[in-house]
Amino acid sequence: MRVFGVDIGGSGIKGAPVDLGRGDLAAERYKVLTPHPATPEAVADCVQQVVDHFGWSGPVGATFPGVVTGGTTRTAANVDKGWIGLDAAALLTGRLGAGRPVTLLNDADAAGLAEMRYGAGRGRSDGTVIVLTLGTGIGSAVFTGGRLLANTELGHLELHGHEAEKRASTKAKEDQELSWQRWARRVQKYLAHLEMLFSPELFVIGGGVSRKAEKFLPLIEGIRAEIVPARLQNNAGIVGAAMAAHAGRAAVPPRADGAPSPAPPARTAVDSPVGWPDAAR
Repeated sequence: MRVFGVDIGGSGIKGAPVDLGRGDLAAERYKVLTPHPATPEAVADCVQQVVDHFGWSGPVGATFPGVVTGGTTRTAANVDKGWIGLDAAALLTGRLGAGRPVTLLNDADAAGLAEMRYGAGRGRSDGTVIVLTLGTGIGSAVFTGGRLLANTELGHLELHGHEAEKRASTKAKEDQELSWQRWARRVQKYLAHLEMLFSPELFVIGGGVSRKAEKFLPLIEGIRAEIVPARLQNNAGIVGAAMAAHAGRAAVPPRADGAPSPAPPARTAVDSPVGWPDAAR
């Protein structure tokens, strides 16, 4: 089955049809630069451009770099503040038009779901797994026993007096012209802080920089958890968005292991089935 996924980031907006049987892109992805300022209307124009590039008709999954509940964007750290409190799923659905309903979820949650089902986290349903996306900011997806705790946004944790993503994101490396060694040291301190808080068995490092994992992962020391690069690399968000769109059409949140999800009980963060309880729209 093919479903369309769009990954909205602070620097680029990219998308492609996804083959959910293989967990991979069904065509080469198409990317445009994120407009500045990244207002809702301007970003919606770019999403439409990406979807129209493929002549796609049908459900669309989209990610957003911030907290998403019930299709509404609640935070906007790396995009225009006009997103805060916006029914963004309705905005994007209205822009794409009839027959292309949009399911919206947090970008790192999407990447995490894809990695847990198809990538580096596959089969790792025991204990805690943390998937991190290093890019314009730092996104996080936390899984315990194969279940996702939605919208964790751990890139905004304070670390040594600084917001973590201002020190350890890929953008911080580029803006401050850090060597791989110096940047790896910052990432190491961040991972040590997360390990102290969550005691994970596995860190999966994603984002575009995961293509260069050999340049910095071997430099990280003193972390007890296993650290591996994302297998889907920077396509994980697109794949996870498509997973969410498929699940949204079925009105059932996706499970990271691909198994059918039971109907959700009354909403609680702990009991909601592998999903962000309110993400699908």
